[in-house]
Amino acid sequence: MLQPQIPTWISPRLCRAENGGPAVSWAAEKELSPCHLLTVTIIRMRNVRQADTVSQTDCYVSLWLPTASHEKLRTRTISNCPNPEWNESFNFQIQTKVKNVLELSVCDEDTVTPDDHLLTVLYDLTKLCFRKKTHVKFPLNQEGMEELEVEFLLEESPSPPETLITNGVLVSRQVSCLEVHAESKRRKKKDLLVTVTESFEHTLRLSPCCPSPACFHHPKYFQSSLHVELPKSNWDCRLCCCSPQETSPFWQPLDCLPEGQVLTRPVNKNCDLYMKSTDCPDMLDVRLGYSLCQAELEFLQKRKVVVAEALKQVLQLEEDLQMDEVPLIAIMATGGGTRSMTSMYGHLLGLQKLNILNCASYITGLSGATWTMATLYQDPDWSSKNLEPAIFEARRHVVKDKMPSLFPDQLLKAKEELRQRSQEGYKVTLTDFWGLLIEACLGDAKNKCKLSEQRAALCRGQNPLPIYLTINVKDDVSNQDFREWCEFSPYEVGLQKYGAFIPAELFGSEFFMGRLMKRIPESQMCYMLGLWSSIFSLNLLDAWNLSHTSEEFFHRWTREKVDDIEDDQLLPEIPKCEANVLETAVVTPGSWLSNTFREILTYRSFASQFHNFLRGLQPHTDYLQNGQFCKWKDTVLDGFPNQLTQSAKHLCLLDTAFFVNSSYPPLLRPERRTDVIIHLNYCAGSQTKPMKQTCEYCTAQNIPFPKYELQDDDENLKECYLMENPQEPDAPIVVFLPLINDTFQKYKAPGVERSPEELEQGQVDIYGPKTPYATKELTYTEAAFNKLVKLTEYNILNNKDKLLQALRLAVEKRKRLKSQCPS
Repeated sequence: MLQPQIPTWISPRLCRAENGGPAVSWAAEKELSPCHLLTVTIIRMRNVRQADTVSQTDCYVSLWLPTASHEKLRTRTISNCPNPEWNESFNFQIQTKVKNVLELSVCDEDTVTPDDHLLTVLYDLTKLCFRKKTHVKFPLNQEGMEELEVEFLLEESPSPPETLITNGVLVSRQVSCLEVHAESKRRKKKDLLVTVTESFEHTLRLSPCCPSPACFHHPKYFQSSLHVELPKSNWDCRLCCCSPQETSPFWQPLDCLPEGQVLTRPVNKNCDLYMKSTDCPDMLDVRLGYSLCQAELEFLQKRKVVVAEALKQVLQLEEDLQMDEVPLIAIMATGGGTRSMTSMYGHLLGLQKLNILNCASYITGLSGATWTMATLYQDPDWSSKNLEPAIFEARRHVVKDKMPSLFPDQLLKAKEELRQRSQEGYKVTLTDFWGLLIEACLGDAKNKCKLSEQRAALCRGQNPLPIYLTINVKDDVSNQDFREWCEFSPYEVGLQKYGAFIPAELFGSEFFMGRLMKRIPESQMCYMLGLWSSIFSLNLLDAWNLSHTSEEFFHRWTREKVDDIEDDQLLPEIPKCEANVLETAVVTPGSWLSNTFREILTYRSFASQFHNFLRGLQPHTDYLQNGQFCKWKDTVLDGFPNQLTQSAKHLCLLDTAFFVNSSYPPLLRPERRTDVIIHLNYCAGSQTKPMKQTCEYCTAQNIPFPKYELQDDDENLKECYLMENPQEPDAPIVVFLPLINDTFQKYKAPGVERSPEELEQGQVDIYGPKTPYATKELTYTEAAFNKLVKLTEYNILNNKDKLLQALRLAVEKRKRLKSQCPS
């Protein structure tokens, strides 16, 4: 009898993570929910538009409901008819707790060229009434009186209720594991190609000689089926001596398989197929929930002890702080290549000398700032050691010649490493080579450290928790139309909009419906650095957005036309209480010219791609009403559930600076409740732009944040700004430190003037046309490196009073909140 070959599930609730990390927690809920049977009848169309100038439209309608089946169904084609009638019915089994949006596409069939896609109707099935036929005439074109007539019927399903796991935004459905084994009666045994529709594996080669069965994982209620492609002998085919039974394909529906029992089916007279279906465990490897993982909560408790002691010393407090009086302080760094890496060393050195570094619980960064962070966290005790030796080592690598990294022997080594990475299961891009180049420029030897190994620097709460930030985008749209924050910590990697997280060591592995399917070795740190600073992922539309504030012209030519027809009199009226119902829309694709223009503008030739750990999960029917999702819902596609990330095979991750050059979002999650954010700015150009963009974003998203009150005149900037919003108790206090050279020109240390001979050391050209600190520069002179480090260290030390004022306000705020809530 067959033995189940189900993978060993790595459960967040039961196992301990690598490197001593504690088990993560999850806040998702299990619930039983019935499935329904949906019948869609495509009746007719009226006044079909003429797709070609020569002939009438050869019309057919395709149906796509990805929450029930990934297969697109279609009607037959009716040629040269302006008023085609089909009266064809299609059946789906749908889950009631999932947002089911049916896409009905009207197409013109062509024999030579690809079929023309005329338009698509998006219809939210929440509008349907149970056990009652709903007759709908979709108005497609008011001027041409074009309409599509469809009938819907929703009925009970004979299937038992389905066990779902959901956090209110994403839904994980039940998954079955199908084992398939073949036995051949011939001496010469040929492999079979076995396909299970809707499954993660889709198609596998099955050898009758192999004792291990092929395993397929598929959603239990997706009405999957098994297909076997039989081998054909060229000799037999030429002689036509093979019987129909031997050559006809084998097909088996899976919804009728008995649970846990072996079912035998003859494929033909020479081969038998053995099948066994079992339910996969309900335990997920993706943590669905918006709370912080247990490992981070435990770290914060340990870190509070360190922070409380440091604050008592820094603020010269007479009494010890209680744990609920300790504010959460974070350091937020922006990107800027080698400039940000170098400047961050100086800023951290200044904070260390003031003992404020020990007051911080988080450090967030993007792009070049992550180079500094990743280097420092190789040492588990870096923040308690003098940073000057680390700065000396960084200077040695910044000033060295980078050309040897591009010598043929080094390129051959890089090629071999990328080949091995591809064999491990990663999709290799130019971003991976960029990561290897960064490693060669910033170090001497191969660095095999990994993100999860940074937990060793957090086990006693001895350092702030590092969080690295990117954005997830789509490779065919602008990041103004679609983007999602993706955060990386040594504990977890996650998309905060969806409340979905995985252990850091599993990032890059393959998942399906929240379950680990194929574990891939964790990426070495160099590849993560390439990802976090992926400068090669820019497309033309992103470049335009970075230099202009409006995309109106490009949107006119690159966006599809979406018409809301919800209020049309032809559509049945929907009860007002259905607040989660999406409006019915007609999407008209662009012309050939505009589509070509769109492809040119949005093409990302070298974007990094990682296996999507949300793959297979489905949007909850009320996902748009979930408060956490709404907090980060900020783009056009958020209202189109079929186009959200869970439907993508890969994540397309970019440097966050392509949208806004700051790493605030992880610190603005309400679960972290950050009290003070020290903003270290390293961007080129306007120093106030990232702050202004962050303030505008938080205002639009209703996220508590100080109001923007800075002057946009970068020539008159101060070294430090204290920003707060007393009217908003949940808003953090922000200490904004732009990268400028002000009093440093006359003072080598706070209150210590330069001698005439030392004035040259205070001349730091940060943004001039001949600056040595341009973002594209990877190599500095030793003098340029030293000047930038000294400048940023000085700017911290010279603004000690404002930094201490912010810390004092945060402590007072915590005590005030404690007194208001004594429990």
